[in-house]
Amino acid sequence: MQNRICRLFNIEKPIIQAGMIWASGWELAAAVSNAGGLGIIGAGSMYPGVLEEQIKKCQQATSKPFAVNLPLLYPDIDQHIQTIIKLKVPIVFTSAGNPKTYTHLLKEHGIRVVHVVSSSKFALKAQEAGVDAIVAEGFEAGGHNGREETTTLCLIPAVCDAVAIPVIAAGGIASGKSMYAVMVLGAEAVQIGSRFVCSEESSSHIAFKKAILNAQEGDTKLSLKELTPVRLLKNIFATKVQEAELAGASKETLTNLLGRGRAKKGMFEGDLEEGELEIGQVSSMIKDIKPAKEIVAEIWNDFLNIANNPIKI
Repeated sequence: MQNRICRLFNIEKPIIQAGMIWASGWELAAAVSNAGGLGIIGAGSMYPGVLEEQIKKCQQATSKPFAVNLPLLYPDIDQHIQTIIKLKVPIVFTSAGNPKTYTHLLKEHGIRVVHVVSSSKFALKAQEAGVDAIVAEGFEAGGHNGREETTTLCLIPAVCDAVAIPVIAAGGIASGKSMYAVMVLGAEAVQIGSRFVCSEESSSHIAFKKAILNAQEGDTKLSLKELTPVRLLKNIFATKVQEAELAGASKETLTNLLGRGRAKKGMFEGDLEEGELEIGQVSSMIKDIKPAKEIVAEIWNDFLNIANNPIKI
């Protein structure tokens, strides 16, 4: 397939692996890029020295394009920016902040910039900031989410109507069927997170991966809305958060409850009771752990099969 996203990133398949914290290291990014999609290193959980090492290892493991996901609220953001420029990373996905801050600088160095949004309003602001494409992420997505709580099937057509630049759909996508659905709505690629957490190359703890395989419908919930909304898999910590929110807890109380390092404790170290387990609603559909190459092929072949044999009404 050749569309604007494939040409923009120089990739074969419009399948993009999300840059998830504690899951998206160089092994996963390189595997997805080698499979014809676009792999992304998730820099949000990395110290500057770690990110530099991860980029260098990814460059050794693949000759294909890959990207770095950069949360703009990250404390050492300037160091990450300089590392990305120095090592000539071709593509950067920004999120959680104002895209105007670094887009011009990155593009001055020939870097493609994509920004993640949760509404048409922010999509327009990102377009005005000069980004090359937009990820429109629906309410179903795992991890940090928009406050609007707009679902993917409502968000994608709205954003596609609002902007002229290419749109990448995210949130609740883990199969060729869901990929086909959002492409019909106007998206030119998909960004997939939760499915790739359950890949062999993901750096997430095996206990977390197995918990995802056991997830049922309704086992995730958008929490911590008074701070930054995040979708969590149910566990003891998530229940404590829900109880505190129902009791009218203040931001300070919720901040103290969250503490520091809880995402690492859950997703990377495997504490399934007190850790923060960020995953999307689509977790209930994930039933196996397999190599990223097989995940990409499965989604792509399923998509092509539907595209070539559309349902007749």
